[in-house]
Amino acid sequence: MRPVSVRALASTALLLAPASLTAQGAVPLTIENIQTRSAGASAVTISPDGAWLLVSGSDGSGRGFRLMRTDGTSRGDWIAGGAPSWFPDSRRYAFLASGDLWVGSIDGGEAVRLTDDRDDERGPVVSPDGRAIAFYSTRSGAQDIWMVPAGGGAPRQLTRQAMSVDDPRFVPAWSPDGRSIAFVSNRSDYWSDDLWVVDVATGSSRQLSRGLMASTTPAWSPDGRWIVLMGTSKRGYWYEDLADLYRVEVATGAERTVPMQVYATDWLHSQSVHVSPDGGSILFPYLERGAFDLWSVPADGGVASRVSNLGGVIGSIDVSADGSSIVFVRSTETTGREVYLLDGRGGSARQLTTLADRWEGVAAPEEISFRSHGGLYLQGFLFKPPAMEAGRTYPALVQVHGGGTNSYLRGLNLLEQYLAGQGYVVLAINYRGGSGFGREFQDLSINDWANGQALDAAEAARFRRTQSWSNGKVGIYGYSYGGIQTMAAIARAPGVFDAAVPMAGIYDFADAYTNADRLGRIFIKTGHGGAPDERPGVYAVSNTLARLRQVTTPLLVMHGEADVRAPYRQFQLAVDSLRAFGKVFESKSFPGEPHGFRDPAHRIELYRRLEAFFARYLQPTG
Repeated sequence: MRPVSVRALASTALLLAPASLTAQGAVPLTIENIQTRSAGASAVTISPDGAWLLVSGSDGSGRGFRLMRTDGTSRGDWIAGGAPSWFPDSRRYAFLASGDLWVGSIDGGEAVRLTDDRDDERGPVVSPDGRAIAFYSTRSGAQDIWMVPAGGGAPRQLTRQAMSVDDPRFVPAWSPDGRSIAFVSNRSDYWSDDLWVVDVATGSSRQLSRGLMASTTPAWSPDGRWIVLMGTSKRGYWYEDLADLYRVEVATGAERTVPMQVYATDWLHSQSVHVSPDGGSILFPYLERGAFDLWSVPADGGVASRVSNLGGVIGSIDVSADGSSIVFVRSTETTGREVYLLDGRGGSARQLTTLADRWEGVAAPEEISFRSHGGLYLQGFLFKPPAMEAGRTYPALVQVHGGGTNSYLRGLNLLEQYLAGQGYVVLAINYRGGSGFGREFQDLSINDWANGQALDAAEAARFRRTQSWSNGKVGIYGYSYGGIQTMAAIARAPGVFDAAVPMAGIYDFADAYTNADRLGRIFIKTGHGGAPDERPGVYAVSNTLARLRQVTTPLLVMHGEADVRAPYRQFQLAVDSLRAFGKVFESKSFPGEPHGFRDPAHRIELYRRLEAFFARYLQPTG
């Protein structure tokens, strides 16, 4: 395909995102603003020479990605595209826009369009010699890697049936010599995410790993002899956020974990690992007690040491070719997502952007602990109403996070901030089985899904009622696994909560196993130690649908009708059971919405309904 300039395609809205004015001062903390404003950095990549950044995100003037120097000065306006990848000359970059692949330059001028078709492209990565761009596409009927010449031409398919069409987690990883691409594939087994390599010249693929369950895009050693990635053993529990670093030998496929005293954090398979230019160390993120930092470990294993000392929520990590600069996106409990730069030798991190909104009335929550069943003390984050008055009573809310094995993070949690502003004392809890407290803590939920965890939420409610400010009313809410927990808590601890709002949850894991998407099914199977017919007793423990007769709490259950991670049928089964048992409940489903709602209007309605429901049952009358 001949390269086509932007001017030749006048119908393509590519160059600049529509500008809009940013309101001066802090943004009012409203449901509408929370669900419609997304200003801040979402990703960053540093040029090989360490001089330039491509920052994805938005601010009041536009969205897309923009060019910056590493001293923090901007160059040019927002480009309405995404997923940029640097060429090795540090002058050009590939990116996606209008459904196609383009090449732009830091010198300005017209971007060049490399693909012009109705097929999808994602995750473009430029080859080490700059002559080709690899990307994923589902044009083959699966998630497969394709390659296009950087000067233009027809895309060529490299892999065959590499990954399920509904699983777009990873991107291609070029070998240092550009002859091979490492990728994660379930081609050999629907239930496994193995490490493979494909020969660029011939398209011949070879499976490397067989014992690990991959959870990040692979990273090559500088000499191309081994590959490192995060993962867990197939023989054990599918730990989320407390993964091992695996080293896999390219020649033999031999795999081993990198021994160290901590673990690596993939955070929903969105993080990355980086090998130092000399191949002597590995950089990775690690989550502790709701906060991230960057760590480094010798490539052969040993004592891991902390590189950053910032906390907050860190993501989109990248490193310059010589290892002298580390860049990442970070948010905190009171500030939104910004780009930071850290010298590879150490020192203080520098904030480079000021893209995120400032929010009115936002205050850092208080970290507390409370005693749960079994004598376990759990971490909680307490959001208090502004100017909380002595002698006045307040209703309480318990928030249960999603992910099950994930964690409530020290990021900008605006819904809890908002609800505190409406007069609730909100406690977000890190229940047993979650990450950030060691594998022994995660092990507490094995074979006990939605059971001991739900009782943790009940103990949080009982603890709230003992406080001098309590008006005696406690509600609970959560989304995804938080929805699972919410329904599980009111079914396993009747009478403890006065109102509940479960959203996008699973209430019968055995039934969801039959119609969830691939990652949902893997989560269910590994979490229960097998399929429903293999582990009926374990599935009986997690089954909340069978316990709905015990519910005494008024509830509002909500779900997206296009959800396949927590299948919409779960909502229908729950509503039918609640109705059959004559329970006090309301229900609302949202047409066309997947597990993560896409329509801002629907998200606004979702949380407006939550707010109104809690006001009716928890707030004082009159």
